[in-house]
Amino acid sequence: MKQLLPILAFVLVLAGCTARVQYTTVEIKDPIRHYYPILQGQDLMVRVRMNNTGKVPLVVKDIQPSCGCIVLESDHEFVVPPERSMYVTLRYDSRKNVGKVEHSVRFWGNISPEGMAELRFDVNVVPDANFHHDYEELYDKTESARKLKEFLAGQDTRVGYYVDR
Repeated sequence: MKQLLPILAFVLVLAGCTARVQYTTVEIKDPIRHYYPILQGQDLMVRVRMNNTGKVPLVVKDIQPSCGCIVLESDHEFVVPPERSMYVTLRYDSRKNVGKVEHSVRFWGNISPEGMAELRFDVNVVPDANFHHDYEELYDKTESARKLKEFLAGQDTRVGYYVDR
């Protein structure tokens, strides 16, 4: 009887830990994106806005990119209250790719109906030119030219995208 009491207590503790998370609905802003071309070796920052449109808190347990070249800028569990949004920033490293590349990022959690939401994007990675640089290209690599270009056109890592409508 004394051996049965700890086993019974263990079973009761396990039975009490069966809280279930309810599913919620999620909306990803622009789930299919086409980014403008970038140079090979340039990083592309992909910022994703996820809206929790349900009545239950959204718990994102895992974020799985389709390639090792996509890195999550902050790796932790995300919890989003109902009718609120969260932003996820991903960095795509284009050093090992050339041409049109297509990637997807899957968000796993209590997302209705399949437990998963997906972002798909493509970008054309342009290789560096294989010729001697002229004066303008050499000047463009200086610090003052980079700051001027960034001031006029924005940061290179914040390349825009377009969507199919």
